[in-house]
Amino acid sequence: MRLLNAGVDTTVIALWLGHESVATTQIYVHADLALKERALARTTPLGTTAGRYQPTDTIVAFLESL
Repeated sequence: MRLLNAGVDTTVIALWLGHESVATTQIYVHADLALKERALARTTPLGTTAGRYQPTDTIVAFLESL
């Protein structure tokens, strides 16, 4: 997890750990929510502010009615 947090590519980590495939190493990526949060923060379109989506009351009411 420290290597992932430091930005080391998962293919390199897989080689170091002797994993048969990178898919095995992906389990650790899925486990780290902080890493996901940082990656998503870097995809914010220009001219917008980062933040979490907050649905309107109308959308929530619609979803609850399903």
